[in-house]
Amino acid sequence: MNSYNDQDKAAIYRVIAERRDMRHFLSTPISNEILRRLLEAAHQAPSVGLMQPWRFIRISQTALRQQIHQLVEQERIATANALAEREQEFMRLKVEGIRECAELWVVSLMNQRDQHIFGRRTLPEMDLASAACAIQNLWLAARAEGIGVGWVSLFDPQQLAELLKIPADAKPVAILCIGYVEAFYDAPMLEQEGWAQRQPLDQLIAEDGWDFA
Repeated sequence: MNSYNDQDKAAIYRVIAERRDMRHFLSTPISNEILRRLLEAAHQAPSVGLMQPWRFIRISQTALRQQIHQLVEQERIATANALAEREQEFMRLKVEGIRECAELWVVSLMNQRDQHIFGRRTLPEMDLASAACAIQNLWLAARAEGIGVGWVSLFDPQQLAELLKIPADAKPVAILCIGYVEAFYDAPMLEQEGWAQRQPLDQLIAEDGWDFA
């Protein structure tokens, strides 16, 4: 009754299916108008208790971008060491496009968020879930605009917080590489590289209780 027309529905399902975690970018600038649209899409995300815990920090200084890249590289090496037999395989993967992308943004959880208990009394991590919804909104809007996004999580939150002067009770959760790309991957890059494969949906669904192998 309240559904969209078939063409609009197809477009929504298409952008979901074609969204990719991008690692290869062009340096072509993104207009302020489009960038604003992406941020507005993010800001329209649902949030528990309408707390809107997301905070967006634009990285415009080249030197600061380089420092963030160094933090990520440091964690990339530490992660590789922790992977033991897959260390060399991991080191061959391209895990970020920090130096190449047109825009670099850091998403942080807000400070003083412990004051918000609506929906968080027993599940305090719902603020993170809310921020993830905002990032997904931005990601889908960007794909519709022909713009790639890469979510980088290889960093020490405390080190990044200190670098960006983020308050002690706030927490950075994502580095977003945003920019035009030569082409979107036909499939998730980690599938193309043989790192992992998407699990069949039916293996992740149960009814009336836990029924998973």
